[in-house]
Amino acid sequence: MSLRPGDAETIGGYTLLDRLGSGGMGVVYLGRSASGRQVAVKIVHAQYALDEEFRARFRQEIAAVRRVSGAFTAPVVDADPDAEVPWMATLYVPGRTLAEVVEKDGPLAGQALRTLTLGLVEALRDIHQAGVVHRDLKPSNVLLAEDGPRVIDFGISRAADNQALTVTGRLIGTPPFMSPEQFAAPRDVTAASDVFSLGSLLVYAATGNRPFDGASPYLTGYQVMYEQPRLDGAPEPLRSIAERCLDKDATRRPRLDELHRLLLTLSDSTAPDFSSPARSRPDIPTVPDGGGRPRRARRVVIALAASLAVIGLSLTTLHWMSDRDTDSGTPAASTSSASPAAVSLPTGWKPWRASLLTAKTGNPLDYGESGCVAGGGSAVYCAGTGFTVTALDAASGKIDWRSGTSPETSRPIGVRDGRVYTYVKPDSSQTYIARRLVALDAKTGGRLWEHPVSEDRNAVLFDGGILAMDENATKFVAYDEKGRELWTAPAESSAGDACTAAVLGGTPYGLCTPTDDPAKGGVGLLHLNPVDGTSKEIAQLPTGADPLGVVGGRLTFAVPKLAEGSFGSGEDQPYTTLEEVDPAGGGRRVPLPAATRGTPFLVEGVVHFVRPDGTVTAVRAADGKRLWQRETDIENLSAPVLSAKSDTLYFSNRFGRLLALNADTGEVRRRTSALQNPGDSTADTAPYILLVKDAIVAVAGDTAFSVRPDRSGAMASASTTAYGPGWDS
Repeated sequence: MSLRPGDAETIGGYTLLDRLGSGGMGVVYLGRSASGRQVAVKIVHAQYALDEEFRARFRQEIAAVRRVSGAFTAPVVDADPDAEVPWMATLYVPGRTLAEVVEKDGPLAGQALRTLTLGLVEALRDIHQAGVVHRDLKPSNVLLAEDGPRVIDFGISRAADNQALTVTGRLIGTPPFMSPEQFAAPRDVTAASDVFSLGSLLVYAATGNRPFDGASPYLTGYQVMYEQPRLDGAPEPLRSIAERCLDKDATRRPRLDELHRLLLTLSDSTAPDFSSPARSRPDIPTVPDGGGRPRRARRVVIALAASLAVIGLSLTTLHWMSDRDTDSGTPAASTSSASPAAVSLPTGWKPWRASLLTAKTGNPLDYGESGCVAGGGSAVYCAGTGFTVTALDAASGKIDWRSGTSPETSRPIGVRDGRVYTYVKPDSSQTYIARRLVALDAKTGGRLWEHPVSEDRNAVLFDGGILAMDENATKFVAYDEKGRELWTAPAESSAGDACTAAVLGGTPYGLCTPTDDPAKGGVGLLHLNPVDGTSKEIAQLPTGADPLGVVGGRLTFAVPKLAEGSFGSGEDQPYTTLEEVDPAGGGRRVPLPAATRGTPFLVEGVVHFVRPDGTVTAVRAADGKRLWQRETDIENLSAPVLSAKSDTLYFSNRFGRLLALNADTGEVRRRTSALQNPGDSTADTAPYILLVKDAIVAVAGDTAFSVRPDRSGAMASASTTAYGPGWDS
């Protein structure tokens, strides 16, 4: 195919000559290097270039292909996954795909079939020896060159060293050539999965038919998991070999070395058997009804219902996702959380999406935070990269007012008594400009009062006022709702005088470390009397102790395992213990299970450790017992928010994907695809999610959006651009 108008003529120093093909993710071109070498250049579609999750998958594809080097694979010549438009060049292999050959010329036989089967086994051997599982072995990913087949397209491969596979809500695999475990537990597939796919591919090559071939992906998936393959027309001994490859039990499939020995027995004259009428069988079996008209067999209707219930396929998108087993080893099933009748939504609610960008300029507030805070009724107040504080109606997404003179990356502090508390960065030509704590009228956005505060120490709401550090960070200052100073307290402890404000159980506290080296000396915990600010040091905490909240009347902190000279906790920090402090005196230390990692969040007596790769671990705060662990495959998750009504934890990620977990077991109840075009700041800001009644309100990048928490609130794919993503089953 020749180049089309709008196609690039060069990329990465390669001249593009022709189109070789295109797919949902990109276009493959025939390219030529300056030395004249021909290459196949895959260029990612422009819309995916803005998707960091997709870029991560593309990097994984490049890394996987680079790890594989064999006579029956196409090696990477060059690549740039970080270019404005990511691309990859592999050695050009002239030849048609197996799918094209079978479709145009019919099934393979004799020497051609023998060469194909042995070549594919050797290709898989090279792939698996490199520690990679291909995961998408299918006829269109096999090129038939003059000197043997080539296996291409490692786009959804996964390294056997258990590196996380980024899942972006797209089809993960091709149902007729997938293994049962790819449907049941995609993250757990091994090399045996490729052997199953090889069995399906060999039957297709020899007969022109697929052994699993339902009328829809749903039925095909059910057949792969529960029905016997259709092998009609496959000649012996290939039929018996394929039957062993297609065993539902991965442990009973032959290994590649055994397969190689078995396939050597194929004769050069092996030919397919065309005598079976099954070669032209319809996709769905039919039987005559009483009126002589064909109708679908009852077992197929039952199979469809079973496939939807067991496999958990979405009716609106082809979305094959993984649900990891719980600690008990029992496979998790996808279930509904809140029934439609139980859902309580703000009056007049409908799904919405709102851009929060403005053209404001000035001295930015860059703190990497975004999100909304609820203000009673259906009002929410949001801030994030590139926009000022914005008041939104949580029912409709209508913007009521904006306030501020500069772009912000600082979520509002909170809402109380008709006031929204936030920060501003005044416009000024001065070299140093103090950040200001501001109270806004929740109805109008009008500024009620402001005070200079510390540039880098956050303010917090407590029962009775708002607590901040003064602009020099030398003392705590408390204000009432009218901006009047209630009291001050010195920022000092036995550990040091580099202090921050904290609120636990509605009571103000101070956390202080050594000024010169926070990694040494531990943390001094100050109790601040909410009435008069009297300061009392009540505990010395380990370095890096992370305040979580109150459990059973005791202040609870997560204690990290820090590297030498380190102080703060990172996104994937290991934690060793929970430190509990009784405000009246005393405390205890609760050991955490080994290898507990992530960012900790306390929700109703349970600490949830959320890792960057999407793994969530729930630990009971009272005794440190691990309740469950779930690998969700959704990266960069927010802090969780709990719906007590449905016993569901909700998360968002920085690309606008939503996740619902059973709070008791961690099973995945539902999830959504990524938000389309959430803005340019997704990589720079943390995601945020909250509930207004039962309506979910989330912020991703420069976009706020709202969806229902239940399956009936899912929106058709055509609506996702205008509003937000719909839940997948």
